[in-house]
Amino acid sequence: MSALFALATSLLWGLADFGGGLLTRRTPALTVVVASQIIAVTVLGGIVVATGGWSEAGPQLWFAAAAGVVGPAAMLCFYRALALGPMGVVSPLGALGGVIVPLGVALVLGERPGLLHVSGVVVAVAGVVLASGPQTGGAPVQRQTLLLTLVAALGFGSVMALIAEASTTLTGLFLALFVQRVCNVAVGGTALFVSVRRGNPGLPEGGMGVVWASLPALAFVGLADVAANGTYNLAAHHGPVTVAAVLASFYPVVTALAARGLLGERLRVVQATGAGLALVGTLLLATG
Repeated sequence: MSALFALATSLLWGLADFGGGLLTRRTPALTVVVASQIIAVTVLGGIVVATGGWSEAGPQLWFAAAAGVVGPAAMLCFYRALALGPMGVVSPLGALGGVIVPLGVALVLGERPGLLHVSGVVVAVAGVVLASGPQTGGAPVQRQTLLLTLVAALGFGSVMALIAEASTTLTGLFLALFVQRVCNVAVGGTALFVSVRRGNPGLPEGGMGVVWASLPALAFVGLADVAANGTYNLAAHHGPVTVAAVLASFYPVVTALAARGLLGERLRVVQATGAGLALVGTLLLATG
C-alpha cells in the first residue's frame, strides 16, 4: 500500500507541475500559485466541516503550518533559480532535495532499509535526477543560483518530512492539509502583494477574464497538489519512509512524459534513460 500511495503522489505532483507550467505561460507564476491554493482552501474547508475534522486539532498541526510556510518559500526560490540559471542544473537538484531530506529524517529516526531497498533507492534516485534533464556543459552556474536551488531543495524535502508528521488519522489529515493551504495562501498572497507593489504584473494580458477562464485548470492544479500531499502522508504511515520518499519523487518523470504525450516534446536521451532507471528502481523497492 505504501508504494501505491507514493506512486500516486508522483502522478499527482507530476500532473500538477505540468498543469502549472502551462498556466504560467500566460499568467504570472505567483498568481497561479495563489489562485490554485485559494480553490484548494475552499474545497478543504468544506471537507473539514463535513467530516468534523476540527475535533482532531492538536499540537501536530504545527507541522502542517510549518509545511505551509516552507512550501511557498521553497517554490519562490526555485522559480528564481530557474530564472537565473540553467534549468538542466536547477531542476535535478530541486528534485534530489525531495528525496534526501525525508531519507535523512527516516534514518535518524531509526529506519534501516535492507540491501534490496538500498539498491532500489540508489537506482531510483539516479533515475529521478536523469529524468529531470541534467546539464553538465555550458557556462558556470552562479553562486546565487546554486544557493537558491539548494534552499529550494531543502524546502521541498522539508515539506515532505513535515506533512508526514502532521496527522495520523484521515479526518486529521484533512484538517492538516487545510491548515497547510491556509498558510500557503498567506505566504503566497503576501509575496504577490509585494511583487505587484514593485511594479510586476499581477494579472495576465486580458485581465481577470483570463483568470476566470482558467479556473478549471487552476482547480486541477491546486487540488492535485493537495491530494499528492495527502497520499504522501498515507504512504509514510503505511510503510518505510525511505521507500515512500523515493517513489514520491518520481514526479519529474511524470511531468516529462506528460509533455511528451500532450505537447509532443521529445525526451532527451538522458531523460529516457532516467525514466527507465526510475522504473527499475520502483521494481526493486516494491519487491524489497
